Amino acid sequence: MLSREDNELLTRVGPGTPMGVLFRRHWLPFMLAGELSADAPPRRVRLLGECLVAFRDSRGRAGLFGEHCPHRRASLYYGRNESGGLRCVYHGWKFDVSGACLDMPSEPAGSNFRHKVRAEAYPVLERGGLLWAYLGPEEKRAELPEFEWLGVPAERRHVSRWLQDCNFAQALEGEIDESHVGLLHRRFDAAGVAKTALTGAHFREDTAPRYTAHETPYGLACGARRSVEGGQHLWRINLFLWPCYTLIPPSDDPHSRIFRAWVPADDTHTSVICATWRTDGPVSDAERAQWRAGEVAHRKLVEGTVTPVARAENEYLIDREAQRTQSFTGIAGIRAQDAMVTESAGAIADRTREHLGTSDKAVIAFRQRLLAAARRLAQGIEPQAPYDPDCYRVRAHAALVPRDERDFTEHDEFRRAMLAP
Repeated sequence: MLSREDNELLTRVGPGTPMGVLFRRHWLPFMLAGELSADAPPRRVRLLGECLVAFRDSRGRAGLFGEHCPHRRASLYYGRNESGGLRCVYHGWKFDVSGACLDMPSEPAGSNFRHKVRAEAYPVLERGGLLWAYLGPEEKRAELPEFEWLGVPAERRHVSRWLQDCNFAQALEGEIDESHVGLLHRRFDAAGVAKTALTGAHFREDTAPRYTAHETPYGLACGARRSVEGGQHLWRINLFLWPCYTLIPPSDDPHSRIFRAWVPADDTHTSVICATWRTDGPVSDAERAQWRAGEVAHRKLVEGTVTPVARAENEYLIDREAQRTQSFTGIAGIRAQDAMVTESAGAIADRTREHLGTSDKAVIAFRQRLLAAARRLAQGIEPQAPYDPDCYRVRAHAALVPRDERDFTEHDEFRRAMLAP
């Protein structure tokens, strides 16, 4: 469990909070690039507790502003996106993507006042089909992390985004927790499924994996070892990467990989961004259709929104008959099942009332690492990862190996396989 003070420190990300300051040292994805069109109306963005607006100008450049015009604080969400800038409709002040004022029609023609006023603008980069923002001090801005998938051609990847109604930490904790897989995701009709698939036999054979968690420059490597048939161990290594990214290993298809960003919209909502990609070539039409339909890696969404179809308001479309005869939960879709257990703990889980066991070793390590980093930064000690973008060039990995008592770090196969090319 955590103390109430530590739970507050872990989960509060608004301006001026220790965790918020830590997050603002990092580039964060905030929407899909395709969500913005040139000269189209601006879009609302909620990021780290701040109300923002995003737009794409006539040249295709993306901008991200604080919501309120610097003149009389009217909302720029209602502004006009026209001819290279966003214009406030209150008095017509117009700003380019850098925040510079281009026009101030409410001032006399000879006035130079516009050169003294700027909109609150944040740097934006477009890469990997996503828009990334940096909300921290300009002098601390680092390079974008060099994730492997960012260099993959568009025909080999798919990205999606949805909203989750809970704090980022408990959503992310579900991703690095391996012991739930053989229970929460269990199916009673999984005959013919590959044994290493998340609904496969290996996860039913050993529901209490042995955990190890190792600190790394990028965050944590969390290993879970299961004893399975044939005198083998199944090792799965999930990665936590600063400040809110995860990589989980392939299951039945070694060439299909998954990245997720658990980006805090505010203290009680998370913008989940998922990138799936292939390491061996273009995505097939069938696989891309599966990804777009929100199956397995992604979530099924209400068309044209980032709202999941199965959510708390409709009880995640639970089917009690299916729960009796087909699956452990009666909820369709691995991502919806994960969302149900993390959201149902409350918008911010009360960690003072938990009873953690050996299966929570990775979760405990994640909390300790993040809390320690926030405290160090408050003392003036900068985090390592943002200033070493190459440390993010890693892969999650899973493998069957002969049973022995070695940790995964002692296997040459894991050391080689966990470095991205």
